[in-house]
Amino acid sequence: MEIVKGILVVLHLVGFGAVFGSTLAQLPAVKEAKARITPGILHGASLLFATGLLLVASIYMLGGEPNNAKIGVKTLVLIAMIVVILVNRKKESVSGGVLGAIAGLSLLNVVLAVLWR
Repeated sequence: MEIVKGILVVLHLVGFGAVFGSTLAQLPAVKEAKARITPGILHGASLLFATGLLLVASIYMLGGEPNNAKIGVKTLVLIAMIVVILVNRKKESVSGGVLGAIAGLSLLNVVLAVLWR
């Protein structure tokens, strides 16, 4: 079970990298009003959601007790990020503020994961 948990953690990190990296890659296109929500951003957020749920489930399966407050806050941040992504994904161009919000929420999720014990 530890191997599965390790794989889920790696995939969770890959999801963060996809969201954060794809968002930062679009920042230069803001000046030409060509920045957009790429599929990598949406797929990375979906991967974060799926692997996060599976990681919490694995804690319960191993008989542990996760920090439900932390998981709840992280889930709310992730849902806010997904809402911003879904609302703006069909637009021809998005502002730097939208990309900043996505990157900021993604980074906030990592900060919560690392610093909240």
